[in-house]
Amino acid sequence: MTSPGSLLVADGLHKAYGPTKALDGAEFSVRPGEVVAVMGPSGSGKSTLLHCLAGIVAPDAGTITYGGRELSAMNDTERSMLRRSEFGFVFQFGQLVPELTCVENVALPLRLNGTQRRAAESTALQWMEGLEVADLAAKRPGEVSGGQGQRVAVARALVTSPRLLFADEPTGALDSLNGERVMRLLTDAARSTDAAVVLITHEARVAAYADREIVVRDGRSRDMEPVV
Repeated sequence: MTSPGSLLVADGLHKAYGPTKALDGAEFSVRPGEVVAVMGPSGSGKSTLLHCLAGIVAPDAGTITYGGRELSAMNDTERSMLRRSEFGFVFQFGQLVPELTCVENVALPLRLNGTQRRAAESTALQWMEGLEVADLAAKRPGEVSGGQGQRVAVARALVTSPRLLFADEPTGALDSLNGERVMRLLTDAARSTDAAVVLITHEARVAAYADREIVVRDGRSRDMEPVV
């Protein structure tokens, strides 16, 4: 499954929660600028795979290498910094901070990394413009639609110009029209910066935006034919 020039490579991943095997020898790789869809039924292990790849959960066995460095060799602080600066995350329900305006939400990762407010919000507005939500800058998450909020969440994920974007069921809470719009904007924005995307989904119409599909079943992974 590993391909030349891979940014992230996982080999022989095992993860169990008590007697339940979530991963049973799963493998994975993604190259810079590539969008890989991870598909599988509920309970197949695809979300556990994402959490391991992102360094949120440690596998019981196997190796994960990012940029030539093994994640297990990093300490908690280093992995946390990696998630803040080089990884971006989009979740099913956006998880925006309700007390902040949309532009403050998008600027938040930059602010956490020490960027001054004016510079952070200026960069945030540029990303919001690209995701077609700049007009929502002063609104709070509770004042925008689900599709708009998810595009704000995508802008937040991309504002640090991450090398790798993890998207976990990013359209799961949206209708088909808004889902298509979010996926088009997400993949276009990621490819414009050569960011790799790991896309967790169970929907074929969402996976169609990927360059390649990996199917996870019973904790094992299988690389499908390239999407054309």
